[in-house]
Amino acid sequence: MAEIEGAAVPERLLITRATAGGGVSLVILAGEVDLDGSSRLREVLLSSVESAPGTVVDFGDVGFLDSSGINVLITAHRAAESRGVFFRLAAPRDAVERVLRLVGVDALIACYPSVEQALTA
Repeated sequence: MAEIEGAAVPERLLITRATAGGGVSLVILAGEVDLDGSSRLREVLLSSVESAPGTVVDFGDVGFLDSSGINVLITAHRAAESRGVFFRLAAPRDAVERVLRLVGVDALIACYPSVEQALTA
């Protein structure tokens, strides 16, 4: 079952939330994760972390990630840790993966090459 959370900013970031096996929340992003869409993304991720046994964020269709997006990911990761649930990133494109590595997020938040790997880890 998938819920379209809607475009945070039309034409820039589409956020879709689905439920995977075991009730895990799968948040699928498409577009650019930047200041314009980060507040909506924060709401969706925190809601997922609060209501699911784990959350996987699919970055397969994200071409850009800025510092506001990084901050949202760190906030969601901390919220997941405080609840004792997992928070994982999946399928980042090269440009996004480079940003995650440069700022050290990949050392803080588990990042997998595919959604399937993130769901089964």
